[in-house]
Amino acid sequence: MTITKLGFDNEKYLKEQSKSILDRAAQFGDKLYLEFGGKMIFDYHASRVLPGFDPNVKMELLKRLKEKIEVIICIFSGDIERRKIRADFGITYDTDTQKLIDDLRESDIDVSAVVVTRYNGQPVVKQFMNKLERRDVKVYTHQAIKGYPTNIDLIVSEEGYGANQYIETSKPIVIVTAPGPGSGKLATCLNQIYHEHKRGTGAGYAKFETFPIWNLPLKHPVNMAYESATADLGDFNQVDPFHLETYNEIAINYNRDVEIFPVVKKIMQRIMDTDKLYNSPTDMGVNKAGFAIIDDEVAQIAAKQEMIRRFFRYSCEYAAGVANRKTVQRAELLMKELNLQPIDRKTVRHARQASIDAQNNGKGNEGVFAGAALELKNGKIVTGKNSPLMHAASSLIINAIKELAGIPDNIHLLSPNILNSISNLKSEIFNTKRLSLNLGETLIALSISADFNPSAKVAMEKLKDLYGCEMHSTHIPTPGDEAGLRRLGLNITSDPNFSSKSLFIQ
Repeated sequence: MTITKLGFDNEKYLKEQSKSILDRAAQFGDKLYLEFGGKMIFDYHASRVLPGFDPNVKMELLKRLKEKIEVIICIFSGDIERRKIRADFGITYDTDTQKLIDDLRESDIDVSAVVVTRYNGQPVVKQFMNKLERRDVKVYTHQAIKGYPTNIDLIVSEEGYGANQYIETSKPIVIVTAPGPGSGKLATCLNQIYHEHKRGTGAGYAKFETFPIWNLPLKHPVNMAYESATADLGDFNQVDPFHLETYNEIAINYNRDVEIFPVVKKIMQRIMDTDKLYNSPTDMGVNKAGFAIIDDEVAQIAAKQEMIRRFFRYSCEYAAGVANRKTVQRAELLMKELNLQPIDRKTVRHARQASIDAQNNGKGNEGVFAGAALELKNGKIVTGKNSPLMHAASSLIINAIKELAGIPDNIHLLSPNILNSISNLKSEIFNTKRLSLNLGETLIALSISADFNPSAKVAMEKLKDLYGCEMHSTHIPTPGDEAGLRRLGLNITSDPNFSSKSLFIQ
């Protein structure tokens, strides 16, 4: 079903979260290094599982604190070298780092530096560093420390943290963030605290991680949706045993934080020369998202739908060769714990029926019969199917905006002359075998038609109303379809089938 009710109060969250950060900074006096887990901006996972959560609410939080904060961005050299992709944007981690710097600067938030972690002199990484430095971005490098994180004697020494560069900062709160997991945020924080204490500065550490939400039950769908989102990493939620032992209170954390906590505590004790530190990984957090949930039922429904989305995504990634079978199985097992099935996603049945209709009508393309379905915000389902003229995604979007604009089916939005011109360009100039229009090409044709077709103009204005709608396709979108769907802001899933029998898909 389409969720119209809100389950999350942004303003309450901002108030609680900013107070928590300032209170924690005051505990350490001089400086707080705050590890910023998850996505700093465009946190679409959080907005999907907590309806009402602004994807950029964390940026708003930073704006409120901007007089007291500055930002360090970490990026693992290996992620640059292998051109790791941030899936929700389809861009590499190094490109995402540059985008994040731009976004922070636009919000007038200071970016102190970028630190390349576990740097090993890779030429492609050096090129990335040169690019930043020539645009007046300070770049530091940290080497891998032998025996990290267990060899504490070496880590907390001049040959360990001491051998890494100290990053100059000036504000009392330093946000340490990254484009993705495994980027070295924690190590960077501890490295800085080591140097600060050597310089006589009282500095401490805390962690800001939205998920799992520590004061929700272990098997709450919101927390289980986080497990599904990290199924490729093998993460899992668990009761924080240190918190339970110390306070006799159940708090939820995830395995990597629980596993590394004893080591982190010992490192901090060695650096700060005190036993008055955190008693549990939950203690290290400054996370107040759970206090801003205003409708638990809405959040549970949304989280269950996100688990189904993740299953489809991993299934497609497995088909494409970029995910392993265990990741798909893990996501599927999590769904089964809540008795969820793929067809519990409303658009799935309709998309599959549209594919059958295409086959019955004999109007597929290259022997492939694809269907797609979209749920409008009023709950109505619109479908589309592929043909020699259009991809399924293209016909779906045209049908959806016609529905929203109240335009009858027999009214054409696209000029036949424009469609013929695009087809001729593809066949005669680009030598493309697939002449049917992908979504990107269709939207260009629509924008041209809008100049002289009033119906096309009215329909095009409805594109913005598709933002946040749910969509399913029976086939993996082509690059041209995927880019257009992402820009429209649709929550897309697809069955793990390819849209062509060719190995190279345009």
